Amino acid sequence: MKRPFIPRIERPRWPSALLAVLALATAGASAQTGRQPLRFALGTHAAPGFTLVRADDQYTATRGYGFLGSGPSLIGNSVCGREPFLFAVDVPEGNYDVTVRLGSDESDSVTTLKAEARRLLLESLMTQRGHIEGRTFTVNVRYPQLRNGDMVRLKPDEQSDFDWDHRLSLEFNGSRPCVESIEIVPNEHVITVYIAGDSTVTDHRLEPWAAWGQMLPRFFAPGVAIANHAESGESLKSFIGEKRWPKVLETMKPGDFLFIQFAHNDQKPGASHVDPFTTYQRHLIELVDEAKERGATPVLVTSINRRKFNADGKIVNTLGDYPEAMRQLAVRERVASIDLNAMSKTLFEALGPEGTLKAFVHYPAGTFPGQDKPLADDTHFNSYGAYELARSVVEGIKANGFAIARFLLEDVKPFDPAHPDPVAGWNLPASPPVTATTPDGNW
Repeated sequence: MKRPFIPRIERPRWPSALLAVLALATAGASAQTGRQPLRFALGTHAAPGFTLVRADDQYTATRGYGFLGSGPSLIGNSVCGREPFLFAVDVPEGNYDVTVRLGSDESDSVTTLKAEARRLLLESLMTQRGHIEGRTFTVNVRYPQLRNGDMVRLKPDEQSDFDWDHRLSLEFNGSRPCVESIEIVPNEHVITVYIAGDSTVTDHRLEPWAAWGQMLPRFFAPGVAIANHAESGESLKSFIGEKRWPKVLETMKPGDFLFIQFAHNDQKPGASHVDPFTTYQRHLIELVDEAKERGATPVLVTSINRRKFNADGKIVNTLGDYPEAMRQLAVRERVASIDLNAMSKTLFEALGPEGTLKAFVHYPAGTFPGQDKPLADDTHFNSYGAYELARSVVEGIKANGFAIARFLLEDVKPFDPAHPDPVAGWNLPASPPVTATTPDGNW
């Protein structure tokens, strides 16, 4: 599949006052948590305090760190690749400030960085030969075990999931990714943004599927960790019953946020069905109240429209009364809300019936390995569609005046869903794993 030109991304700039606060927080984080920073030098030489990792050092359980799969090549004091490569390290559950130094003394580089299950952190950072640039991100790592001995009931495709594997994984992607060093510092004093939802929100593990929750980290400076607990096929009932909600609750603390988006699976017949103005609202209130009890800010996010147009090119509502039930609940209970349902309608109508084919998973047969039939999914998004929806959520964060808005990167420009980014000039390098299998819960 031909990929459009990758535009150069303006270098993020953070307010000096915010940088000072973050520096102090990071400096004291390891002492406060009792866990030591992990520092890795990737190449041929390591400064004092850094562990040397060579290009052929594969991850093993005994070593506890290393490259997964095909490793990079060695270029001077950095490692570089012509293909994406993964680095993983065993870490306890929690939040981490991850600093990467990107570039090479021997080569120009272009690096896109993703964490865990394809969570986007950095787009196409370009460095010239001999120039190294550092970037810091806050990354959440979670385990399926609960403190009381229970386990999150993982689905079969989650068993080998980067989001649940007791490791922090980093994917270095792009036309020429190069990395000199990685530093991982525990920091449990950042704001955690928990996300509860379904396949339109989750961290999809395999291309070409994507959702807005896994794009959201890209827009935040260190100090905010996105903990995306959404999963394909989930309803309010199953999210609670499968222990995903108890898992969220056991680490939630004052100052955190909870974004809740459900409807797609709640409206379906069967055991998970709830009625919009009764049981649906009742389960939402349960999550809202428990978040408030822990000092967190709950945010109700109305569900994204499906790709269904009428003859006039307008989106047809396929979600029944569920978005309206959430809107009314937000007003009645004075809960913060983001009307992503309305914004997605504006976005999809701006793109039109043909343009939205580039935002949803619509590809001809043979586009991906093992795909012998066309993909035509009007519920799920590719990376472009997920990115545009994440930008819409960011606008909702700013409009609400949430505390996390001050952590948005300075390259985050205003976004109007009525004027989406031109798809012809947009590209995100694809991660290696691909599947033509539709995510759980499609309808």
